[in-house]
Amino acid sequence: MEFRVLGPLEVVEDGRTVHVTAPKLRQVLSLFILRRNSFVKLSEIVDELWPGNPPASAVSTAQTYVYKVRKLLARHGAAGALRSRPGGYLLAVPDTGIDLHAFEAAMDRGRAFLDQSEPAAASQTLAGGLALWRGPALADVTCGELLSAYLTRIEELRLLALELRIEADLRLGRHLELLSELKSLVVAYPLHERFHISLMTALHHAGRRSEALGVYAALRRAMVDGLGLEPGEEVRQLHHELLTAEPAGGQDPGHRPVAPALLLPPSAPDRITAPPAQLPHDIADFTGRARDLRRLTEALTAQPGSGTPRTATPMAVLTGPPGSGTTALAVHTAHRLRPSFPDGQLYADLGGSGTTPCDTAGVLAGLLRSLGVPDGEIPGSIEERSGLFRSTTAGRRLLLVLDDAGTAEEIRPLLPGDPSCAVLITGHRRIHGLPGALHLALEPLDPAEGLALLERAIGPERVEREPRAAAELVRLSSGLPLALRCVAGRLAIRPGEPLHAAAERLRGAPDLSAEFRFGTFDVRSRYEACYRKLGSAEQRLVRMLGMFPRKPFTAETAAGLLGWETPIAERAMEALLDSHLLDIESYGPSGESRYVFPVFVWHHARQHVAAPLPRPAGRPLLSALPSATGQAPPTGRVLLSRLDGQAPPCRRVRRGVRDSP
Repeated sequence: MEFRVLGPLEVVEDGRTVHVTAPKLRQVLSLFILRRNSFVKLSEIVDELWPGNPPASAVSTAQTYVYKVRKLLARHGAAGALRSRPGGYLLAVPDTGIDLHAFEAAMDRGRAFLDQSEPAAASQTLAGGLALWRGPALADVTCGELLSAYLTRIEELRLLALELRIEADLRLGRHLELLSELKSLVVAYPLHERFHISLMTALHHAGRRSEALGVYAALRRAMVDGLGLEPGEEVRQLHHELLTAEPAGGQDPGHRPVAPALLLPPSAPDRITAPPAQLPHDIADFTGRARDLRRLTEALTAQPGSGTPRTATPMAVLTGPPGSGTTALAVHTAHRLRPSFPDGQLYADLGGSGTTPCDTAGVLAGLLRSLGVPDGEIPGSIEERSGLFRSTTAGRRLLLVLDDAGTAEEIRPLLPGDPSCAVLITGHRRIHGLPGALHLALEPLDPAEGLALLERAIGPERVEREPRAAAELVRLSSGLPLALRCVAGRLAIRPGEPLHAAAERLRGAPDLSAEFRFGTFDVRSRYEACYRKLGSAEQRLVRMLGMFPRKPFTAETAAGLLGWETPIAERAMEALLDSHLLDIESYGPSGESRYVFPVFVWHHARQHVAAPLPRPAGRPLLSALPSATGQAPPTGRVLLSRLDGQAPPCRRVRRGVRDSP
């Protein structure tokens, strides 16, 4: 079991998030986690929950919360972890199961590297530790005095780690790359002298000494007006050195050099004026996908083992059915990885879901402009632009997100060649032909994740009031995040509507896919776009089988219905599998695949694309088909019996993660 406090509280077991919904239960558990392997008095728990004015029942109520924590841990394989002691309790868990410990260990290693004059190793180690942060520590926990004191310490550690990483990057001469980040930091922390010193240093070596002096003036004004104090000795000395220094770009007679202890050696000339930060905004209430997020993070940032240096650019390909949230997960992952890629984050929408082919040359031109290449220096051919892109990204730690990709052929010219970069690719269709990439196929949210998403969208009270109806809404949404957001959007504007009424409306809907449309969220349009990208054979197969009940079927069954040879049907179904519009439900006793349509694909086919089909030559096929509601004639009954599947039960096969060879 893992505990995560560097962001919203998370308890993770075997890659699945254990949801702790009661606010005071989260508060007690957080106190135990931060005081792990240490004695916690019952009186301290009471003071944390009810500071200053505990109720008469405070002790018994606090004991009830402790009991619930113990029960939660036991239910998820950590029985005995919470131990009773006279007058209090002790949570015995290994440090390795807590993200805070991993962060502190990374910070200690990074500081040691810096002390040993190894800034590259220090920067990489500290960036890895900072990447563990998912937001403010315990962001969703109400904190009393004890927890607030711990959070103050943790936040100070984060700022210290950030200072150390910036110092390492300055020693490496990454002044230009740091400017954007440092400007954001001095706005967020207007009285933080170290961030101002770093920004002044970076600006000076970017040849912008006047701006560096302006930073000092703004800091002094804020400190004098807000605190009645002058800036400290170190920043005042740096200001004096800037006033008397040579310009970074050349000689200035009469001026002496800036003190090397304060202004680190300038970087090599560089055309980039500021690191690109092109990621779309993250979703504030992103929920679930903990296992997928961990796999993506490891694939894009982990170093190879056995001391072997990495020579290939790490890549991850994220695909899934329409509405499964591939873009949301990619953007969320990219935001979490920003500290690991301080030289910038690039983003390009390749439009793979549309009907117009990707303009690879245009995308390359946009990426080159983002990296500071003037229009006049961008060559005309795709090959030359691709080569220039690889040269421009060489030696930089850049993260490139290619969203809604179509084929590997479109992607290859857009790939950097440096192993310090990383590429995260999304698409609705599986993308083959990228050796070495992690291929991750998103599955629907599990019931617990779906409930958590619904809870965060409409509030825990409504979910707790009708847990069975909430679970039914998740089931009817097939675990698709987009469908759940449509449901939550409707419920949010109808705060008085019972959840069971919303579930009843979905159950009785003649066209289920039409119910999942709210504002800009539209499940049906996503499936329509994927359907239009299919070939005529795949479209025909979808339309035909949409006329039948949603049952598992074999390739032989589909071939018989369509009047095809079985290998032709198998190729069509492989294309549908690649597009996530068909699932393998199980395998028969002789190894044959048994397929089933996802719920939304079947509804889409039944309601919108079940158009009349031409009769195959020599086959009386249409007369054998059942109507949507009537009885099938004898031949149709034979086909339906094959669709219903008479094979013995087989094991369930789930889509999952695979690595390309």
